[in-house]
Amino acid sequence: QVQLVESGGGLVEAGDSLRLSCAASGITFSSYAVAWFRQAPGKEREFVAALFRSSHTYYPDSVKGRFTISRGNAKNTVDLQMDTLKTEDTTVYYCAAGRLILTSIRSPNQYDNWGKGTQVTVSS
Repeated sequence: QVQLVESGGGLVEAGDSLRLSCAASGITFSSYAVAWFRQAPGKEREFVAALFRSSHTYYPDSVKGRFTISRGNAKNTVDLQMDTLKTEDTTVYYCAAGRLILTSIRSPNQYDNWGKGTQVTVSS
């Protein structure tokens, strides 16, 4: 049984940093594309970052230069370092993993394994 568990969310002030972590069981991350998405109430799930073949990284313009996705120090984990946080980064962040092609990496529908999410709140 595949399980993804996010951790590291919390309440910070604008300009602060947070580091999210996603730990997997039942799959080996090195064989999957791993991504972070976020979703605010009433909005579609938004692509935040992806790690493809354990070394290629992808970001949307909204977080490029502020967020960094990487393999975690712990085995079978992927981290999301979030710097210079803004109030508009406030929402629930989800980890996802899937076997997909590069052109699909930003599409949440292509991922078939999801965590339950972790709340990030950035105050002004």
